[in-house]
Amino acid sequence: MSEPLLSIRDLRVSFPTRQGVFEAVRGISFDLGRERLGVVGESGSGKSMTGRSILGLVRAPGKVSASRMELNGRSILNLPPREMRKIRGSKISMVMQDPKFSLNPVMTIGAQIVESFRQNTKASRAEARAKALEMLAAVQIRDPERVFDAYPHEVSGGMGQRIMIAMMLAPNPEILIADEPTSALDVSVRAEVLNIMDRLVRDRGMGLIFISHDLNLVSQFCDRVLIMYAGRVVESLKASELHNARHPYTQGLLNSLPRLDHPVERLSVLERQQSWRDEEIMTSAPGGL
Repeated sequence: MSEPLLSIRDLRVSFPTRQGVFEAVRGISFDLGRERLGVVGESGSGKSMTGRSILGLVRAPGKVSASRMELNGRSILNLPPREMRKIRGSKISMVMQDPKFSLNPVMTIGAQIVESFRQNTKASRAEARAKALEMLAAVQIRDPERVFDAYPHEVSGGMGQRIMIAMMLAPNPEILIADEPTSALDVSVRAEVLNIMDRLVRDRGMGLIFISHDLNLVSQFCDRVLIMYAGRVVESLKASELHNARHPYTQGLLNSLPRLDHPVERLSVLERQQSWRDEEIMTSAPGGL
């Protein structure tokens, strides 16, 4: 892999609790190039927290530490809020999992996209409006003019998710972190949204961190995959080789999926092992560390 866009070493995210310090992310390391990197694992494995820590969205009393967190060779670890705001959107954007908690309920959708776009560019209001309508159409919203003037409560959950994707892609960031970006979309719209992301990676040289529970989708869409368990990366491999994974946790996730070509009377139940929490990463793909 060529010089990475993002380089992370020994990333840790912790929170103080009454029972002691809880480590949500425990020493993960990876590089991101101009590629599609999938991050998969169960709920609570640390996938979303990893994305939030990169953008400096972990608030006190949470603590983020790393031996390296660099964007194009520049450290972005624990930057002052003013400096971090210059990176969010223009350099790194993140599509959150639930758009209902990301969109401002008292602002029209168009006003939010225009505000976000102008904050990261020098565009005029007219240019920002044209860009907003273009991006709404790009994510297959049928009547962009109507949606532009609508409020978030007037659109469905799936449409809200497409709106957030349009908003985050408008400034043309170098890296997009997508947290379950297609979970509320039907199959035809999901394919179109994935095509948009694919074109950005190929045509604009973007890096994509694609967080998902859908192992089949990740294996088809991404270039590499990181498997997370209990805040750690337990396996790293090429996406095309996901179904040949060696780690028992990854194998357990795959075996718990229903398959039309191999029906079984009862799906396997994943049996977790304490040793998985602390063992070394299994790597079978270049560029994993």
